[in-house]
Amino acid sequence: MVTGATIAAATIFGASPAAAATPAEICGSGYVQIDSQTLTGSRVHLLWNNTSGYNCVVTMKTTNIGVPTRTGTYLQLPGQTALVSAGDYRYYAGPTKAYARDKCVKWGGGTNAQWWYSGFEHC
Repeated sequence: MVTGATIAAATIFGASPAAAATPAEICGSGYVQIDSQTLTGSRVHLLWNNTSGYNCVVTMKTTNIGVPTRTGTYLQLPGQTALVSAGDYRYYAGPTKAYARDKCVKWGGGTNAQWWYSGFEHC
């Protein structure tokens, strides 16, 4: 439960709910991390929800946190146009989701410090 004291403490110490969020919290209920890639300036996370059959990609910034800088996610299924979320974000990019039960995915993202993209995997 968030109280007035919690909000005041977060304000005083510069914390932010967005900064404290985990990739699973950003993707939503039922998502578990199945892979990640550490990059200069960020870490890209791939999550899976077995109930819904959706994958989710989130890029969490590890530098310039709280400062709007180019950050993005990438998620593609075979034969489909890639889903991309990119912009000047303070804490993370995403969630980018796609239905992928029994399908391979190409995923990635990053910041202007470094971008990365997988091959088709996690079939």
